[in-house]
Amino acid sequence: MGYLMAMRLHITLKDRLVAQLDERVGARQRSRFIAAAVARALEDERRWDDITAALGGIEGHGHDWDDDAARWVASQRTADAQRVG
Repeated sequence: MGYLMAMRLHITLKDRLVAQLDERVGARQRSRFIAAAVARALEDERRWDDITAALGGIEGHGHDWDDDAARWVASQRTADAQRVG
């Protein structure tokens, strides 16, 4: 996701968090690291939105193998004449 423009933000972080950030990436890489972390978090949120929207989208009426899984597996193995085994 490359953006042509960048916007400055003012954020407040606890001293301990900044110290951990500096230890991990260095003071001169804070912005890059925070931007990447925010991008990942937003993508995660978008994925959860997709998952939540899909809930209930597939009707739950069982599976072909629910009654007798072994019989279903055997039928799958013999259903295709070109299949070996």
